[in-house]
Amino acid sequence: MQAWRGGVYLLGGLLSGVVTVFALPLLCVPRLARLWADWHGERAARLLGAPPAPAATRGRTARALLWLPVHAVTGLALGVPALLCAGNIVVGVIAASLWWAFGPDDGPKLFMDIPVHGWVTALTFGPLQIVLLSILAYLSFAPVARVHARICLAVLAPTAQEQLAERVAVLTRTRADVLDAHGAELRRIERDLHDGTQARLVAIALRLAVARQAFADNPRDEQLVAGLLRDAHEGTEEAMTELREVVRTVYPPILADRGLDGALTAVTTRCGIPTRLDMGELERVPAAVEAVVYFAVAEALTNVTKHSGATAAGVRLGRSADRLSVVITDNGTGGADDRRGTGIAGIRRRVHALDGTVVVDSPAGGPTAITVELPCGW
Repeated sequence: MQAWRGGVYLLGGLLSGVVTVFALPLLCVPRLARLWADWHGERAARLLGAPPAPAATRGRTARALLWLPVHAVTGLALGVPALLCAGNIVVGVIAASLWWAFGPDDGPKLFMDIPVHGWVTALTFGPLQIVLLSILAYLSFAPVARVHARICLAVLAPTAQEQLAERVAVLTRTRADVLDAHGAELRRIERDLHDGTQARLVAIALRLAVARQAFADNPRDEQLVAGLLRDAHEGTEEAMTELREVVRTVYPPILADRGLDGALTAVTTRCGIPTRLDMGELERVPAAVEAVVYFAVAEALTNVTKHSGATAAGVRLGRSADRLSVVITDNGTGGADDRRGTGIAGIRRRVHALDGTVVVDSPAGGPTAITVELPCGW
């Protein structure tokens, strides 16, 4: 399978290299150069299973213009041998099976210019050519394709200064978003406490005051006092319930009680579709990171249940050095988009507040994979 993907990649690189050579004046237009380079960068990243090269604003056009001649040379240099190898496999099949359909003077020729005019040659040299070239393709296509993909990503990768500038721009933008979200969250908590819990506490205080006055005026009317105390007790329980709901939106108590493992187990168990949870060795994770992971997984699985039409989902957590990664997948219809209010924007705000990253891979028709990475080496 990898050899097949590598061959397709190399032949596609050969074709696009030819296009680059003949359309070079047109592709030197900055916008077209960036689009052409971005498409090849995504293609190379998919082959390597790596994230695409980030498109930093400064220097991006210069990298794309530098990449054009590099791609033209490497695409042709690595694609031509792949084309010759694949083409001679096809020639071997034709020569071994259809040599008799050609005339005596225009019969097929195998690799190394070996003519085929009889079954002996067709059944010996033909299969031998097919087998040898197939082995060569199997062994070389995938690694050669990876070499070309790494060259592509290396040329398109931003410099350290550009990465720093992009990171500062992202942090500046997300800091404003986080401050807005934080202010909105504080206003929501204040409104919930004012309109809910505070109102119930005032009602409880009034009932207790009436009960005290009724007991002072008529100590023997136990039924009236008991009724007022019962109402006050019920109001207290309702106020405590509302207060717990408010606290749960700030920091889920289940995290403090059961830890991240237990909290995510509860979330995946409550999900409306079968969900598999895989957790590696995470060691110690800061409380703020645990809360973001919990809310991100809960929101993503809610989206899966409501919008994806999936029949199965998965949550995978792992840690590499000081980075915690969370991957939420489903086999639904895909097409997840921040702009359609599917909750991904909220996940991004929470993750960016801790200088993390969110990558959404959700092509139309699915499947969907949301990858969250957070620093946890505090």
